[in-house]
Amino acid sequence: MEFESSISCPINLNSSLTPGQQNLYHNPETIRKILNNTRTIAVVGLSAEPHKASNFVATYMRSAGYKIIPVNPGADTILGEQAYPNLSSIPEHIDLVDIFRPSADCLNIIKEAITCKASAVWLQLKIINLEAAELAQQAGLLTVMDRCLEIEHKLYNDVLLKRA
Repeated sequence: MEFESSISCPINLNSSLTPGQQNLYHNPETIRKILNNTRTIAVVGLSAEPHKASNFVATYMRSAGYKIIPVNPGADTILGEQAYPNLSSIPEHIDLVDIFRPSADCLNIIKEAITCKASAVWLQLKIINLEAAELAQQAGLLTVMDRCLEIEHKLYNDVLLKRA
């Protein structure tokens, strides 16, 4: 699962981040490192409803070979996996915390990700919390914000380019 593609992201997703923030939080090398080094993804806000973005992104990432750990306090199982109420209750190492929660929730989620010694955090498309992202980076976590994990995986795996 090595991602060598030379593209960064030819699709303009109309980010509300400044160009400098995009350089920091849409960094191709950071995205490549996350995709190459991740095996286990805790999806915070994973919904059991198949029409929700969190569900189809998690389903796709699982089909691409990643282990998905649902984090949703209102569910027992999602996608056939045990769901956990929070990151702290997960009994194994988390490589990536993928966040599908409102921006206002991100700071506390990232504080918990730091405590759990996650390797990286990913705030999904249109989820922007600069304070939380800066905290994650200061703690040494690889950080992506305002990008879709599924789209980036497909871009770096050239799935989207092969269809064009």
